[in-house]
This record gives sequence, structure tokens and C-alpha cells, in this order.
Amino acid sequence: MTNTETSHQGADSEVRYEVRHGAAWITLNRPAARNALSHGLLNGISAGLTTAAADPAVRAVVIGAAGSAFCAGADLKRVGAMDDHDNVVGFLKAAAALFDQVAEHPQPVIAAVQGIAVAGGLELVLACDLVVATTDAVFSDGHARYGLFPAAGGATRLPRKIGANRAKQLLFTAESWTAQRMYEAGLVTEVVPADGLVDCVAAIVGRISRHSPLGITGMKRLVDDGSDRPLADALALELAACTEYAKSADFAEGLRAFGERREPKFVGA
Repeated sequence: MTNTETSHQGADSEVRYEVRHGAAWITLNRPAARNALSHGLLNGISAGLTTAAADPAVRAVVIGAAGSAFCAGADLKRVGAMDDHDNVVGFLKAAAALFDQVAEHPQPVIAAVQGIAVAGGLELVLACDLVVATTDAVFSDGHARYGLFPAAGGATRLPRKIGANRAKQLLFTAESWTAQRMYEAGLVTEVVPADGLVDCVAAIVGRISRHSPLGITGMKRLVDDGSDRPLADALALELAACTEYAKSADFAEGLRAFGERREPKFVGA
């Protein structure tokens, strides 16, 4: 797929997919509904991730949104009868499965956030590896406000990203936190003006794309898998992964390039 070719998901789809300069841009495309989560939107993101994982030209995935909001959580009008227990559970399981797919995706996933990221929108952000947010971005769990309960990462991934006490405050109070506050808490990695969001994300993708995709995938797995393990186990896992990576063509190319004082040319193998 070239830098200008798009997938079968067209401009009228709930999700747009495009590859530009080494990144697969997956765009939530329900601006009139503030990109609230529907079954179609979940399926579209999932399809985009599957396409990106199979494309050797893709070095990172960007999940962004059309319009003024990133994601307002579940679309209660589109999901179906919310007083139907089986219907609610089915949607929650679908959302949780999608967010797991985001978190486990082999390429780095960057959330490009403007406006609100609430409830399920926040849970989608939590599943990403890096978060670039505009100065006007606002983050909230919001479930407590309506007597609801997070079921797709809000109570599990949030404390791992910002610490237990901060997570409890956000969950218990249903407060809205600014991008700057989330930067200080550790969830947001960059805060930029609204007109600088795309350029900032593209610059990060450019820096990632210079490196071995095999090595980046390995480091992502080590960070994610090792954070919940005892230190000795995590260190053993890291050494084993590096030992295996040392057999790769990218590892050998990196050493040759270092010795020859040139930029390496990685192939992802």
C-alpha cells in the first residue's frame, strides 16, 4: 500500500483508513456523534489494525478522529436497548476485545486526541502506546456520573498509566482533566496546539520509522509484559528476547552500520 492509497473504508465509512509516510492513520469518522462508539466503529478500527499489521510499509498506527471530539464513549442510541442485559454485555465484550487488540498490536499505536476523550473514549486512549493531545483535549472516565462501571480498561489500565491514587480520584469523582494535567500524570506524552497535532504525530512516526520494526515490536512487548512481573523474571525475559533478536538480519545490519558510520537500512527480519 502506497502513501496515498486508501483501503476499502471510504470517506463515508464510520472509520477511515489511510497509509501516509510509514503510518496507518485510522480515523474515527462519526463527528456528528462526537465519534461515539458503535459496533460499526469498533469493527472498523479492528479491520484497520488487521490491515496495518499485515503491511510491511507500516511502522506505526495512529488512531485519530474527525471533527472536534476524539470519542464521547459508547453511543447509547446506536448500541441498542441498554436495559437489555445481554445486549449491554455483548457490546462491552466487543469494546474490550477491540481495546485488547489495540494494546497487543505489534506496531506502536499513537492516539492523536483533540476535544473530549470520555469513558470508552478514554479506554481507547489507555490501550495506545503513546498519546499526543491538543491543548483543548479533555479526559474523563465519567462512568460514576451515571451509576455505570468501567468494563474495558478504565479501572485496570488507568492505574497502570497514572498510578492508583490518581486513577481512583478520576474514577470516583468523574472529573474532567485537561491534557496538561494528564501530561503531568503520565498518560499524555505530548501536548500541542490544535493546529500542530498532525505534524507532531507525523514527526514521532518519522523517528520510529528509522528504526528496526522487529526491534520496536520486541521492545513494546518487553515493556508491556515485564511491567507486571517480578524484576528478576522481567530481566530474564529481556535477556532472552535480546538473545533471540541477535539472530536477526536487523541486528546484524545495525552493528555493521555502526562500524561503518552510516545509517542502517532495516528490513524487519
